[in-house]
Amino acid sequence: MKTRPLQLTLALLKPDVVAHPHILHNVRQMILENGFYFLMSKQHRLSTAQAEQFYAEHRGKFFQNRLVTFMSSGPLWSHILCANDAVAKWRKLMGPTKVLKTVYEEPLTVRGIYGLTDTRNCAHGSDSDETAKREIKFFFPDFDIEKWYEEECIYFQKDLVEFDASLFQHIAVPQCSQCLSDLAL
Repeated sequence: MKTRPLQLTLALLKPDVVAHPHILHNVRQMILENGFYFLMSKQHRLSTAQAEQFYAEHRGKFFQNRLVTFMSSGPLWSHILCANDAVAKWRKLMGPTKVLKTVYEEPLTVRGIYGLTDTRNCAHGSDSDETAKREIKFFFPDFDIEKWYEEECIYFQKDLVEFDASLFQHIAVPQCSQCLSDLAL
């Protein structure tokens, strides 16, 4: 039986979340409880130039300066998330960008619970597979997506992983040589 390939997406937990460790913990717990794997996790502090580069698609929009200023105002966490339909699934869990709307229409989402404003809305998520690849490369330049699909994806499809809380990521755990040959079937 062929399993569906897993999809990767980038999740950013913004400075408004990172500034409150209990909220950071709760948001990460929501992600885990919704069936995501954490492939990589890293804390960053973006310079203004890096934030401008990351949000280049918003150049010239009325909110771009406010967004860049906020994203470079403090530390953030970047995560490569993995799940079936990860892009759509993470965006649904985050909730709509407009926090006021989200509080009323999607109150149990990350932004519905913890969002403050449309800029201080807790999280960012890639909007497509192509964007996810570009954004993952921005925050994790050494992560080889193709190599991961070739060498490790099968372990995640078969749930042969363990969660390392110190790294805040799931790690593939090959069980035995017989299991490895069974995976190929």
